[in-house]
Amino acid sequence: MANYHTIIVGHGIAGALLGHFMEQAGQTCCYFDAPAQTAATQVAAGIINPITGRRYVKAWRVDDLLPFAQQTYRQLEADLGISFYHPRPLIRSLFDRGEDNDWQARQLDPDFAGYFQHPPQVGNIPDITQPVFGYFQPGQCAQVNVGVLANALRARREQSGCFRAEAFDYAQLEVLPHGVRYGDIEADRVVFCEGWRNRHNPYFDAAPFQGNKGQVLLIRLPEARLEAMFKHRLFVVPLEDDLYWVGSTSENRFDDDAPTTQGADYLHARLAEVLATPYEVVAHQSAVRPTVRDRRPVLGRSPNHPPLWLFNGLGTKGASLAPYWAHHLAQHILHGQPLDEGVDLGRFVK
Repeated sequence: MANYHTIIVGHGIAGALLGHFMEQAGQTCCYFDAPAQTAATQVAAGIINPITGRRYVKAWRVDDLLPFAQQTYRQLEADLGISFYHPRPLIRSLFDRGEDNDWQARQLDPDFAGYFQHPPQVGNIPDITQPVFGYFQPGQCAQVNVGVLANALRARREQSGCFRAEAFDYAQLEVLPHGVRYGDIEADRVVFCEGWRNRHNPYFDAAPFQGNKGQVLLIRLPEARLEAMFKHRLFVVPLEDDLYWVGSTSENRFDDDAPTTQGADYLHARLAEVLATPYEVVAHQSAVRPTVRDRRPVLGRSPNHPPLWLFNGLGTKGASLAPYWAHHLAQHILHGQPLDEGVDLGRFVK
Protein backbone atom coordinates (compact mmCIF):
# COMPACT_ATOMS: atom_id res chain seq x y z
CA MET A 1 0.00 0.00 0.00
CA ALA A 2 1.43 3.39 -1.05
CA ASN A 3 0.85 6.33 1.28
CA TYR A 4 0.58 9.98 0.27
CA HIS A 5 -0.65 13.12 1.92
CA THR A 6 -2.73 14.16 -1.11
CA ILE A 7 -4.16 12.66 -4.28
CA ILE A 8 -4.62 15.32 -6.97
CA VAL A 9 -7.01 14.43 -9.78
CA GLY A 10 -6.28 16.44 -12.92
CA HIS A 11 -2.96 17.91 -14.03
CA GLY A 12 -3.90 21.06 -15.88
CA ILE A 13 -2.62 24.37 -14.57
CA ALA A 14 -4.80 24.07 -11.43
CA GLY A 15 -3.65 20.62 -10.34
CA ALA A 16 -0.06 21.15 -11.44
CA LEU A 17 0.36 24.35 -9.40
CA LEU A 18 -1.58 23.14 -6.38
CA GLY A 19 0.81 20.20 -6.25
CA HIS A 20 3.76 22.57 -6.50
CA PHE A 21 2.70 24.49 -3.40
CA MET A 22 1.80 21.34 -1.48
CA GLU A 23 5.21 19.83 -2.31
CA GLN A 24 6.94 23.04 -1.26
CA ALA A 25 5.29 22.60 2.14
CA GLY A 26 6.72 19.08 2.47
CA GLN A 27 3.61 17.20 1.35
CA THR A 28 3.70 14.07 -0.79
CA CYS A 29 1.25 14.01 -3.72
CA CYS A 30 0.05 11.39 -6.18
CA TYR A 31 -1.35 12.69 -9.48
CA PHE A 32 -3.98 11.21 -11.80
CA ASP A 33 -4.49 12.54 -15.31
CA ALA A 34 -6.35 10.77 -18.12
CA PRO A 35 -4.12 10.63 -21.23
CA ALA A 36 -7.03 10.60 -23.72
CA GLN A 37 -8.61 13.80 -22.40
CA THR A 38 -7.72 17.23 -23.80
CA ALA A 39 -7.09 19.77 -21.07
CA ALA A 40 -7.75 23.45 -21.63
CA THR A 41 -4.21 24.03 -20.35
CA GLN A 42 -2.75 22.36 -23.44
CA VAL A 43 -4.71 24.56 -25.86
CA ALA A 44 -4.71 27.91 -24.05
CA ALA A 45 -2.43 30.77 -25.09
CA GLY A 46 -1.89 31.73 -21.43
CA ILE A 47 -2.60 35.43 -21.89
CA ILE A 48 -2.21 37.70 -18.87
CA ASN A 49 -4.14 40.89 -19.53
CA PRO A 50 -4.99 43.19 -16.60
CA ILE A 51 -7.43 45.41 -18.55
CA THR A 52 -10.41 43.56 -19.93
CA GLY A 53 -13.75 44.00 -21.65
CA ARG A 54 -15.28 46.73 -23.76
CA ARG A 55 -15.38 49.09 -20.78
CA TYR A 56 -11.64 48.69 -20.08
CA VAL A 57 -11.92 47.63 -16.44
CA LYS A 58 -9.21 46.18 -14.26
CA ALA A 59 -9.45 42.41 -13.99
CA TRP A 60 -10.75 41.09 -10.66
CA ARG A 61 -8.08 41.13 -7.89
CA VAL A 62 -5.42 41.96 -10.45
CA ASP A 63 -3.29 43.95 -7.96
CA ASP A 64 -2.83 40.76 -5.91
CA LEU A 65 -2.78 38.25 -8.74
CA LEU A 66 -0.17 39.70 -11.10
CA PRO A 67 2.83 40.08 -8.77
CA PHE A 68 2.20 36.67 -7.25
CA ALA A 69 1.91 35.03 -10.68
CA GLN A 70 5.13 36.64 -11.89
CA GLN A 71 7.02 35.57 -8.75
CA THR A 72 5.71 32.00 -8.99
CA TYR A 73 6.46 31.60 -12.68
CA ARG A 74 9.97 33.03 -12.38
CA GLN A 75 10.69 30.69 -9.49
CA LEU A 76 9.43 27.69 -11.46
CA GLU A 77 11.46 28.66 -14.52
CA ALA A 78 14.61 28.68 -12.41
CA ASP A 79 13.65 25.47 -10.61
CA LEU A 80 12.76 23.52 -13.77
CA GLY A 81 15.40 25.04 -16.05
CA ILE A 82 12.87 26.00 -18.73
CA SER A 83 11.39 29.17 -20.21
CA PHE A 84 7.62 29.57 -20.37
CA TYR A 85 6.83 33.01 -18.87
CA HIS A 86 7.15 35.79 -21.45
CA PRO A 87 6.37 39.42 -20.57
CA ARG A 88 4.90 40.55 -23.86
CA PRO A 89 3.11 43.74 -24.93
CA LEU A 90 -0.53 43.56 -25.94
CA ILE A 91 -1.89 45.94 -28.56
CA ARG A 92 -5.66 46.34 -28.70
CA SER A 93 -7.65 47.97 -31.50
CA LEU A 94 -9.95 50.93 -31.01
CA PHE A 95 -12.79 51.03 -33.50
CA ASP A 96 -14.26 54.53 -33.06
CA ARG A 97 -13.99 57.86 -31.26
CA GLY A 98 -16.18 56.65 -28.39
CA GLU A 99 -13.84 53.76 -27.56
CA ASP A 100 -10.85 56.09 -27.75
CA ASN A 101 -12.51 58.54 -25.36
CA ASP A 102 -13.31 55.74 -22.90
CA TRP A 103 -9.71 54.58 -22.93
CA GLN A 104 -8.36 58.10 -22.54
CA ALA A 105 -10.60 58.54 -19.48
CA ARG A 106 -9.18 55.38 -17.92
CA GLN A 107 -5.67 56.77 -18.23
CA LEU A 108 -6.67 59.70 -16.00
CA ASP A 109 -7.87 57.36 -13.23
CA PRO A 110 -5.11 57.01 -10.57
CA ASP A 111 -6.33 53.49 -9.82
CA PHE A 112 -5.11 52.50 -13.29
CA ALA A 113 -1.57 53.84 -12.83
CA GLY A 114 0.92 51.30 -14.15
CA TYR A 115 -1.66 49.50 -16.23
CA PHE A 116 -1.21 51.29 -19.52
CA GLN A 117 1.60 52.19 -21.91
CA HIS A 118 1.34 55.46 -23.82
CA PRO A 119 1.88 55.90 -26.66
CA PRO A 120 1.25 52.29 -27.75
CA GLN A 121 4.21 50.56 -29.37
CA VAL A 122 2.36 49.14 -32.37
CA GLY A 123 5.41 48.12 -34.42
CA ASN A 124 4.43 46.71 -37.82
CA ILE A 125 0.92 45.65 -36.77
CA PRO A 126 -0.69 48.30 -39.03
CA ASP A 127 1.26 46.90 -41.99
CA ILE A 128 -0.27 43.42 -41.81
CA THR A 129 -3.77 44.16 -40.51
CA GLN A 130 -6.90 45.90 -41.70
CA PRO A 131 -7.15 49.64 -40.80
CA VAL A 132 -8.73 50.62 -37.46
CA PHE A 133 -9.45 53.91 -35.71
CA GLY A 134 -6.54 53.57 -33.30
CA TYR A 135 -4.73 51.44 -30.74
CA PHE A 136 -4.04 51.27 -27.03
CA GLN A 137 -1.63 49.22 -24.95
CA PRO A 138 -2.46 47.85 -21.49
CA GLY A 139 0.54 47.47 -19.19
CA GLN A 140 1.96 44.44 -17.35
CA CYS A 141 0.79 41.91 -19.95
CA ALA A 142 2.43 38.54 -20.51
CA GLN A 143 2.05 35.23 -22.30
CA VAL A 144 2.51 32.06 -20.26
CA ASN A 145 3.02 28.77 -22.06
CA VAL A 146 1.05 26.89 -19.45
CA GLY A 147 1.23 23.65 -21.43
CA VAL A 148 5.04 23.70 -21.26
CA LEU A 149 4.88 24.29 -17.51
CA ALA A 150 2.38 21.49 -16.87
CA ASN A 151 4.38 19.08 -19.03
CA ALA A 152 7.65 19.88 -17.23
CA LEU A 153 6.07 19.30 -13.83
CA ARG A 154 4.53 16.09 -15.12
CA ALA A 155 7.92 14.82 -16.35
CA ARG A 156 9.45 15.47 -12.93
CA ARG A 157 6.57 13.69 -11.19
CA GLU A 158 6.71 10.74 -13.59
CA GLN A 159 10.40 10.38 -12.79
CA SER A 160 9.54 10.34 -9.08
CA GLY A 161 6.91 7.64 -9.65
CA CYS A 162 4.00 9.69 -8.32
CA PHE A 163 2.18 10.37 -11.62
CA ARG A 164 -0.42 8.00 -13.03
CA ALA A 165 -1.54 8.54 -16.61
CA GLU A 166 -5.00 7.07 -16.13
CA ALA A 167 -8.57 8.17 -15.58
CA PHE A 168 -9.69 8.40 -11.97
CA ASP A 169 -12.51 5.93 -11.24
CA TYR A 170 -14.89 7.39 -8.65
CA ALA A 171 -16.31 3.93 -7.94
CA GLN A 172 -12.94 2.80 -6.56
CA LEU A 173 -12.66 5.66 -4.08
CA GLU A 174 -13.30 4.74 -0.45
CA VAL A 175 -13.89 7.69 1.84
CA LEU A 176 -12.63 6.80 5.33
CA PRO A 177 -13.19 8.67 8.60
CA HIS A 178 -9.77 10.33 8.40
CA GLY A 179 -8.65 9.88 4.81
CA VAL A 180 -9.23 7.96 1.60
CA ARG A 181 -8.27 4.69 -0.04
CA TYR A 182 -8.01 4.27 -3.81
CA GLY A 183 -6.78 0.94 -5.04
CA ASP A 184 -3.27 0.54 -3.68
CA ILE A 185 -3.10 4.12 -2.36
CA GLU A 186 -4.02 5.59 1.00
CA ALA A 187 -3.99 9.37 1.47
CA ASP A 188 -5.19 12.07 3.82
CA ARG A 189 -7.29 13.73 1.13
CA VAL A 190 -8.22 14.00 -2.54
CA VAL A 191 -8.33 17.33 -4.37
CA PHE A 192 -10.31 17.28 -7.61
CA CYS A 193 -8.92 19.65 -10.27
CA GLU A 194 -10.80 18.24 -13.22
CA GLY A 195 -11.81 21.35 -15.10
CA TRP A 196 -15.15 21.17 -16.92
CA ARG A 197 -15.33 17.41 -16.37
CA ASN A 198 -16.17 18.12 -12.76
CA ARG A 199 -19.80 18.04 -13.95
CA HIS A 200 -19.44 14.22 -13.89
CA ASN A 201 -18.01 14.12 -10.35
CA PRO A 202 -20.63 12.58 -8.01
CA TYR A 203 -19.11 14.23 -4.94
CA PHE A 204 -19.31 17.80 -6.28
CA ASP A 205 -22.17 17.60 -8.75
CA ALA A 206 -23.96 20.48 -7.00
CA ALA A 207 -21.20 22.93 -7.96
CA PRO A 208 -22.47 25.00 -10.93
CA PHE A 209 -19.84 24.25 -13.55
CA GLN A 210 -21.03 25.13 -17.03
CA GLY A 211 -18.08 24.80 -19.40
CA ASN A 212 -17.26 27.01 -22.36
CA LYS A 213 -15.75 25.47 -25.47
CA GLY A 214 -13.03 27.39 -27.23
CA GLN A 215 -11.58 26.61 -30.66
CA VAL A 216 -8.30 28.06 -31.90
CA LEU A 217 -6.05 28.02 -34.94
CA LEU A 218 -2.29 27.80 -35.08
CA ILE A 219 -1.18 29.71 -38.16
CA ARG A 220 2.11 30.61 -39.80
CA LEU A 221 2.82 34.23 -40.78
CA PRO A 222 6.39 34.21 -42.10
CA GLU A 223 6.47 37.93 -42.87
CA ALA A 224 4.80 39.23 -39.72
CA ARG A 225 7.70 39.19 -37.22
CA LEU A 226 5.37 40.30 -34.43
CA GLU A 227 6.70 40.63 -30.90
CA ALA A 228 3.44 41.86 -29.40
CA MET A 229 0.15 40.10 -28.85
CA PHE A 230 -2.66 41.67 -30.80
CA LYS A 231 -6.41 41.92 -30.06
CA HIS A 232 -8.65 42.88 -32.99
CA ARG A 233 -11.94 40.93 -32.74
CA LEU A 234 -9.82 37.97 -31.66
CA PHE A 235 -6.34 37.44 -30.22
CA VAL A 236 -3.25 36.86 -32.34
CA VAL A 237 -0.41 35.67 -30.10
CA PRO A 238 3.17 35.04 -31.31
CA LEU A 239 4.67 31.70 -30.29
CA GLU A 240 7.84 30.52 -32.02
CA ASP A 241 9.07 29.64 -35.54
CA ASP A 242 6.69 32.17 -37.12
CA LEU A 243 3.73 30.42 -35.46
CA TYR A 244 0.79 32.35 -34.03
CA TRP A 245 -2.08 31.30 -31.78
CA VAL A 246 -5.39 32.69 -33.00
CA GLY A 247 -8.55 32.52 -30.94
CA SER A 248 -10.89 31.88 -29.78
CA THR A 249 -14.51 30.88 -30.13
CA SER A 250 -16.83 30.97 -27.13
CA GLU A 251 -19.41 28.20 -27.14
CA ASN A 252 -21.69 27.53 -24.19
CA ARG A 253 -23.49 24.73 -26.03
CA PHE A 254 -21.43 21.81 -27.29
CA ASP A 255 -21.58 18.03 -27.59
CA ASP A 256 -17.90 17.28 -27.00
CA ASP A 257 -14.50 18.96 -26.91
CA ALA A 258 -13.52 18.16 -30.52
CA PRO A 259 -12.83 20.84 -33.17
CA THR A 260 -15.70 21.51 -35.59
CA THR A 261 -16.02 22.84 -39.12
CA GLN A 262 -18.25 25.62 -37.80
CA GLY A 263 -15.55 26.69 -35.36
CA ALA A 264 -12.91 26.80 -38.09
CA ASP A 265 -15.22 28.77 -40.38
CA TYR A 266 -15.84 31.33 -37.63
CA LEU A 267 -12.11 31.83 -37.01
CA HIS A 268 -11.33 32.16 -40.73
CA ALA A 269 -14.08 34.76 -41.10
CA ARG A 270 -12.70 36.80 -38.19
CA LEU A 271 -9.15 36.53 -39.58
CA ALA A 272 -10.41 37.90 -42.90
CA GLU A 273 -11.56 40.97 -40.96
CA VAL A 274 -8.20 41.30 -39.21
CA LEU A 275 -5.31 40.28 -41.43
CA ALA A 276 -4.24 41.96 -44.64
CA THR A 277 -1.64 39.30 -45.39
CA PRO A 278 -1.85 35.58 -46.33
CA TYR A 279 -1.48 32.92 -43.64
CA GLU A 280 -1.05 29.15 -43.47
CA VAL A 281 -3.10 27.01 -41.08
CA VAL A 282 -0.90 24.58 -39.16
CA ALA A 283 -3.46 23.18 -36.68
CA HIS A 284 -7.05 23.52 -35.50
CA GLN A 285 -7.51 22.75 -31.78
CA SER A 286 -10.22 22.96 -29.16
CA ALA A 287 -10.84 22.42 -25.46
CA VAL A 288 -13.45 23.27 -22.84
CA ARG A 289 -12.78 25.90 -20.19
CA PRO A 290 -14.17 25.30 -16.68
CA THR A 291 -16.53 28.23 -16.18
CA VAL A 292 -18.74 29.24 -13.27
CA ARG A 293 -21.73 31.57 -13.42
CA ASP A 294 -20.08 34.26 -11.28
CA ARG A 295 -16.73 33.89 -13.13
CA ARG A 296 -14.78 33.19 -9.94
CA PRO A 297 -12.69 30.13 -9.00
CA VAL A 298 -14.24 27.52 -6.72
CA LEU A 299 -12.19 26.23 -3.79
CA GLY A 300 -13.20 24.24 -0.76
CA ARG A 301 -14.04 21.08 1.10
CA SER A 302 -17.00 18.79 0.60
CA PRO A 303 -19.50 19.41 3.42
CA ASN A 304 -20.47 15.71 3.36
CA HIS A 305 -17.08 14.08 2.80
CA PRO A 306 -14.35 16.01 4.69
CA PRO A 307 -11.35 14.30 3.00
CA LEU A 308 -12.54 15.50 -0.42
CA TRP A 309 -11.66 18.93 -1.81
CA LEU A 310 -12.21 20.95 -4.98
CA PHE A 311 -10.08 23.44 -6.95
CA ASN A 312 -11.71 24.52 -10.17
CA GLY A 313 -13.37 27.27 -12.18
CA LEU A 314 -10.32 29.16 -13.49
CA GLY A 315 -12.13 29.83 -16.77
CA THR A 316 -10.41 31.96 -19.40
CA LYS A 317 -7.89 33.57 -17.03
CA GLY A 318 -6.12 30.52 -15.65
CA ALA A 319 -2.62 31.90 -16.28
CA SER A 320 -3.21 34.84 -13.94
CA LEU A 321 -5.56 33.14 -11.44
CA ALA A 322 -3.93 29.76 -10.86
CA PRO A 323 -0.76 30.68 -8.89
CA TYR A 324 -2.47 32.88 -6.30
CA TRP A 325 -5.46 30.61 -5.66
CA ALA A 326 -3.45 27.38 -5.72
CA HIS A 327 -1.27 28.84 -2.97
CA HIS A 328 -4.36 30.11 -1.15
CA LEU A 329 -5.95 26.64 -1.11
CA ALA A 330 -2.71 24.98 0.01
CA GLN A 331 -2.49 27.41 2.91
CA HIS A 332 -6.10 26.71 3.84
CA ILE A 333 -5.67 22.92 3.74
CA LEU A 334 -2.38 22.81 5.60
CA HIS A 335 -2.58 25.76 8.00
CA GLY A 336 -6.27 26.59 8.29
CA GLN A 337 -5.98 29.98 6.61
CA PRO A 338 -9.56 31.17 6.02
CA LEU A 339 -10.85 30.84 2.49
CA ASP A 340 -11.62 34.06 0.68
CA GLU A 341 -15.42 34.32 0.52
CA GLY A 342 -15.24 35.22 -3.16
CA VAL A 343 -13.92 31.78 -4.10
CA ASP A 344 -15.33 29.59 -1.32
CA LEU A 345 -17.26 26.52 -2.51
CA GLY A 346 -19.70 27.32 0.29
CA ARG A 347 -21.27 30.06 -1.81
CA PHE A 348 -22.84 27.27 -3.90
CA VAL A 349 -22.77 24.12 -1.75
CA LYS A 350 -23.97 24.16 1.87
